[in-house]
Amino acid sequence: MTTGLGRIAMAWAAGWAMAASAANPYAGHWALTIPGGGAGWLGVEEKGGALSGSILWGGGSVVPVASVAVEGDTLVVTRVYESKKPGADGKPVVVKETETIRAKASGEALALTTERFKADGTKTAPTGFTGKRLPPPPPAPDLAKVKFGAPVTLFNGRDLAGWRLTSPGQPNGWSAQDGVLVNRPVQQEGKPKLHYGNLRTDAEFEDFRLSLEFRVPTNGNSGVYLRGIYEIQVADSFGKPADSHGLGGLYSRVTPTENAAKPAGEWQTMVLTLVDRHVTVVINGTTVIDNRPALGCTGGALGSDPFVPGPIYLQGDHTGVDYRNLVLTPVAK
Repeated sequence: MTTGLGRIAMAWAAGWAMAASAANPYAGHWALTIPGGGAGWLGVEEKGGALSGSILWGGGSVVPVASVAVEGDTLVVTRVYESKKPGADGKPVVVKETETIRAKASGEALALTTERFKADGTKTAPTGFTGKRLPPPPPAPDLAKVKFGAPVTLFNGRDLAGWRLTSPGQPNGWSAQDGVLVNRPVQQEGKPKLHYGNLRTDAEFEDFRLSLEFRVPTNGNSGVYLRGIYEIQVADSFGKPADSHGLGGLYSRVTPTENAAKPAGEWQTMVLTLVDRHVTVVINGTTVIDNRPALGCTGGALGSDPFVPGPIYLQGDHTGVDYRNLVLTPVAK
């Protein structure tokens, strides 16, 4: 179900989307379901008659594309990949490969294909995938007027009841120890790297406030995903400049106003609020992201549609991390 605030926001956004698509069928933001079923995002901006774009492709960060153009009724997006490979003399040489994404809009839907042109002159066969227009977030909600319901304890401190891996076939480093939800992605020396699983709640949620405590080791790296879509970075960031890839950042999208991290190994607090596609992040009592809009999913998202409920999920495929006292308070319907 959708809250009253959510229904108002969706109606406002639908009106905006109709006006935007009438002016330019491609300018704006698009939620993508990329080949293989992963979550992606495409942003197209028009300034002074020129188009520019940025993209998220499954994991990683939002990155700019090389070029954007409209050819007839088709949007053409070009991405360039650079890598270094040994040359004939053994010295590294830069190798470039190009990916061309073509898209056609039909109302609010996008039909896309991608093909990659390799350095040796060959190219892959076009692969199809889909997209859907994302209306911009509505105006920031007045959080003082938002009504919250009864708190929900997500972790019972004894076992993993109510939680499961996002991909059941992966190794599981998660367990409950002395009231703490711990992740220990142990690697075996001399053997191929194991890619440990991320942990998600069985339950799915709409808008909410989530409070928790976390502890990261030196160079620790994890993340808390809101609705399985938006990652708030959990990392050992003490003493570093504020960064969208550091503690408290909406990963690669919104940079915290300051770095409020404590040293590695200490327990820290995090309060996360998601209302009407706006995110507020409080680290150790300091508000570092204040009711900022989330323009699209982040790398590693389970999906790209911000209008459907989703789980809380904890990133477990990087380093060890500890969590405790995870309490979610939903927005009252």
